[in-house]
Amino acid sequence: MGKLFKPYEKAFFTSAPGGHAARAAPGPDHPRRGRAPITFGNVLNGNSPSLNLANLKGKAVLLEFWATWCGPCVQAMPHLQDLQKQFKDRLQIITVTEETEQRIQRFLANRPSTLLFAVADTGGARKAFPYRMIPHSVLISPQGKVVAITAPQNFTFAVIEKVLAGKPIDLPLKEDNLAADPLTYFTAAAQTRAHFLVQPELKGVGGQSHSYLQDPVFKGRRLTMINLPLESVYRLAYESLPYGRTLDLTTGESVEENKTKYCIDIIVPKGQEAQLLPTLRQELQKMFTVRASLEKRLRPVYVLQVADGAKVKKIPVSQAKAEVFGASAGAFDGEHVRLEKVAHYLESFGMVNLPVVDETGNQTRYDLSFEFEPERKGAVHEALAKLGLKLEKAERSIDVLVFR
Repeated sequence: MGKLFKPYEKAFFTSAPGGHAARAAPGPDHPRRGRAPITFGNVLNGNSPSLNLANLKGKAVLLEFWATWCGPCVQAMPHLQDLQKQFKDRLQIITVTEETEQRIQRFLANRPSTLLFAVADTGGARKAFPYRMIPHSVLISPQGKVVAITAPQNFTFAVIEKVLAGKPIDLPLKEDNLAADPLTYFTAAAQTRAHFLVQPELKGVGGQSHSYLQDPVFKGRRLTMINLPLESVYRLAYESLPYGRTLDLTTGESVEENKTKYCIDIIVPKGQEAQLLPTLRQELQKMFTVRASLEKRLRPVYVLQVADGAKVKKIPVSQAKAEVFGASAGAFDGEHVRLEKVAHYLESFGMVNLPVVDETGNQTRYDLSFEFEPERKGAVHEALAKLGLKLEKAERSIDVLVFR
C-alpha cells in the first residue's frame, strides 16, 4: 500500500459560536484556514444553483475534481453514480470542473447523471484542495473532517460505510507535487554537447514528454521524458507510435506489466538532430534486456478517406510557414497541417478504438479545426463528415512495435 492519508484530519466545517457561518479549519498549514467555507456558485442538477459546503454537515461529502477530456475521470462516473444511489441522503457527491456550463450540459445530454455538477469553478475548491493531476477525489466525513484524498476507485461501498459509522479508514494518499517544475528535473547548460541521463520517478507528477521545439539552443536535439513507463518510452523512441500498435512477445513480465516509471533526458550534438531518436533507441538497447523492432503486421484499422471533395476544398489552405498543432479529447486545432494529422490525432488521442491509416492522398496543408463531444456515439464521424472526410473499417499492413 502507498502512503496513507494523515495530515489533514481536522475539522473542515464547524459550527461557529453564536450561530454564525461555519468556517474552514482543515489544519494549521491549510490554505483555507480561517476563511469562509467553500461555496459553489454554479451547480447543475441541484435544488439551488449554488451550494455551500457548510450546509452539508451531517452528510459525508465526496468532491470529485474532473474534466470531460480526462478519460479516467469519465470512466469513474458510473461508479460515483452507484455510490450516490446506494447511500442516498447520507452521502453527497459533488463533481467539480473548471469547464463551462455549456460543455457540461452537452456532456450530460449524452451521459445523463443525477450527481451534482459544480461548473466553471476556478476558485475556492481548488485552492482548498490543490492538485496537479485529475481525477482528484476528496472525502469529508459527516463531522467535517477530511478523511481521504485519493483516486475515485478507492471509494468502495465498504469505505463509505465506515466513514458514515465514524470508523477510521486508510486509503492511499494522492499527493501531487505542486512545487516542482518537471522540466527542471534535468538541468543542461547551453554548452552541453550531448548526454543521456536516467533518474528515478518524480513523485506527484504525471507522465509527460517535452521536445524543445521552440528552444533556440536545444531545438530538435533534446527530448525529456518524465514519469513514463517503459512501453511509452519505447513508443516515443519509435517516432511516437500510438497506443495499440505494440505486440509483446517477451517471456516473463511483459513490457506493459512493467509499471516502473522512468525519467530520461537525451541530448545529441548540434548538427546531428536526425540522430536523436536513433540514439535514444541505441541507449535503450544498452539499458534493458528487452529488444524492440518495427515490423509490418496485418491489423484491423480505420481508413481515413475523402467522402466529399467539395467540402474538403472549402477547408482554408494554410498560408503559414510552420506547423502548429494543439488537441484534446473532442477538439482538434491545427495550423499548416496535412489531413494525415487528423488520422494521427484520432488514433493517438484514443478517439476511435482502432489504428487509423490516412488514405486521403491529400498533401495540401490546411488551417483546420473542429470540435465534437467524444462521449456521444457517432459524434466524431459527424465532425469528419462536415469536413468532407469519413472513416471506413478495413485491414491494412501497418507498423507495429514488437517486443521480444
